[in-house]
Amino acid sequence: MFHFPLHRYQSADSASGETGDGRTGIDHSGVDHTGVDHTDSDPHRWLEAVDSAEALAWVEAQNRRTLERFENAEFESLESGLREILDADDRIPFVVKRGEHYYNFWQDAEHPRGLWRRTTWESYRQPRPEWDVLIDVDALNTAEGENWVWHGASCLEPAQPGGPWERALVSLSRGGADADVTREFDLIRRRWVGRDDHGEAGFERPEAKGGMSWIDRDTVFVYTDFGTSSSGESALTSSGYPRLVKRWRRGEPMAAAETIFEAAEQDLMALAFHDSSRGFERDFIHHALAFYEQRLIELMPDGEAFPIEVPLSAQAVVHREWLLVHLRDDWRIEENDLNFQSGALLAIDYESFKRGGRDFTTLFTPDAHRSLEGFEWTRHYLVLDILEDVKHRLQVLTPGQGADWSPRPLDGLPATGEIGIAAVDDEESDEVFLIVTDYLTPTSLLKMDLAQTQSTGKARAAETIKRAPGFFETDGMQVTQRFATSLDGTSIPYFLVLPAGGEGSTNGNDGPAAPMPTLLYGYGGFEISLTPHYIAGAGRSWLSRGGAYVVANIRGGGEYGPRWHRAALQGERHKAFEDFAAVAQDLVATGITTPAQLGIQGGSNGGLLVGNMITRYPDLFAAAVCEVPLLDMQRYHQLLAGASWMAEYGDPDSADWDDFLKESSPYHNLREGVDYPAVLFTTSTRDDRVHPGHARKMMAKMAAMGANDVHYFENTEGGHGGAADNAQRAKLSALAWRFLWDRLSDSPSVR
Repeated sequence: MFHFPLHRYQSADSASGETGDGRTGIDHSGVDHTGVDHTDSDPHRWLEAVDSAEALAWVEAQNRRTLERFENAEFESLESGLREILDADDRIPFVVKRGEHYYNFWQDAEHPRGLWRRTTWESYRQPRPEWDVLIDVDALNTAEGENWVWHGASCLEPAQPGGPWERALVSLSRGGADADVTREFDLIRRRWVGRDDHGEAGFERPEAKGGMSWIDRDTVFVYTDFGTSSSGESALTSSGYPRLVKRWRRGEPMAAAETIFEAAEQDLMALAFHDSSRGFERDFIHHALAFYEQRLIELMPDGEAFPIEVPLSAQAVVHREWLLVHLRDDWRIEENDLNFQSGALLAIDYESFKRGGRDFTTLFTPDAHRSLEGFEWTRHYLVLDILEDVKHRLQVLTPGQGADWSPRPLDGLPATGEIGIAAVDDEESDEVFLIVTDYLTPTSLLKMDLAQTQSTGKARAAETIKRAPGFFETDGMQVTQRFATSLDGTSIPYFLVLPAGGEGSTNGNDGPAAPMPTLLYGYGGFEISLTPHYIAGAGRSWLSRGGAYVVANIRGGGEYGPRWHRAALQGERHKAFEDFAAVAQDLVATGITTPAQLGIQGGSNGGLLVGNMITRYPDLFAAAVCEVPLLDMQRYHQLLAGASWMAEYGDPDSADWDDFLKESSPYHNLREGVDYPAVLFTTSTRDDRVHPGHARKMMAKMAAMGANDVHYFENTEGGHGGAADNAQRAKLSALAWRFLWDRLSDSPSVR
């Protein structure tokens, strides 16, 4: 599924990552990378030295103190229940089709780092498929004395239709860091190419942020840290991502590979990929100038480059004969006297565009309630994933048919909840997988053929392939969508999940009979939407105990497209905080909870949200879980990948600091004498995206100010996702649930 925004680099999003152990290629030093001298007399700056003996001793002491406070029989019960969910062998093993096989990556208690495996369709349909294991990551770690975490695999499409799939490029990360290695794997002989005595040279990329992608069996694109040139130029941008793209042929040293593109050091990154669609084979460069500015460049067979000239803020995608353009800003084409709205999706014949044509067809135009979340191609159709007040609506379009490709709704699907769609094989068929779930409904995997639904437009033709188990009793629970009014009058949607018995009303405000412990979750950044999904962990650890669970769709996210994101960008970031506060106030006003029973949670950019709620609205809630957060907004751009997010937050080395960034930097807005809520900070030593120094320094500063109910836990591996395996994930989650229930329930077990 192509989801907007398309970022092939990493946002400050905690959903995608774990981390490594600080070996070659990962800079955990915490030193300044810009040469700017911030003379802010920060007494806790020493905690930015990630691996210093002093800092690690501080971390160990904090971890010990936190675990001594919260580890007990209740914690162990929570942890055990979460492990049962994460390791359940009847979870859905989601697959991707490559030739005659369906590939899956699987982790459980027996295989904590996971198995890369495959099966046939006939076997996959069975309750217990027979899996052919290709790579056992735990066995690989034992054999190599390593700490590998799976980062994915890219299989080489056969040169001839129906031919065998023979090779894969496999990415592995030490401990889960964004930095990883790439190796070539032989799918037929089950071996690492070039790592044995068979004599064939293999493709292998050393540890760094970057990647490789197939061109053909003996050629790849590689974009990585090639080291410093003889003239002293770095192969990385100031954000720490690759700026050089090379074409690497089998048998030659990587250093001798041909450079085909070079981005500027101040740009964000560059990468390349080969489109292997038969009859439409092409090579492209994705050149990211900044987080929301990019160019798509076709590398022509004659060696010339063809930049696709659309607005830099737009996202261009070429598929077979079509060019699609998703706009983030309004676009006027003077020569055609055409105006297109921000958030629109446009289409044009790609060859016509290359000849100068600009007669775009508008496939989607947003309105006050609808935005485009993404799209998916099949062989003959284009499926749009439209969010309508944060509810998925799928439309099927027939390319080239009618003035707008004749959209028709795909009816018969749930009115609320998450609906994901993925083509089974967009070269060969119109079959799709549908993934359906909501907060209280376990996930189902369906399969349908869009060609068979063309006449009726009904999803009832879908076949249920797998159903995930339920992990908590939902009788009496309910989900509602509500809207709060923010400070500037904007209506802010949020989802409220009530426990059993929470629907009774005695106060005339459509609220429960009595206020209850409530957890409010938010993110509000990088145009990322929060849509409903099955909350197995929260259901078992929170709802089943009588707590309410709330997700706020605040500005800065993508729930209403680019305009929703832009509304809280840089100097407008305060609106995201005001939106979150408005939801919290609405929960109190309608009797769902009280400030003494309200907790909040967020990670990464959501950790910045939580940090600002702590400093701006300390009386609005009683407990906060702040995960892998950004908190020092004066130095964030000098730490790890932070420079890549200045388009989102602003530049601290400019007037932005005094104009607005200082006000949204939680680390700089802590005040003596304020009664702050209880806080649990969590991060990872091996997070090479958001520096752990943010959480460390905030914890140290609050402790120095005498805030006694503040706690800290730092996992020693696990990257930006905070954990490298299910055991670590269960421990972190159990700690958060234990802390929240202890602080928000009527009968806390420890104080």
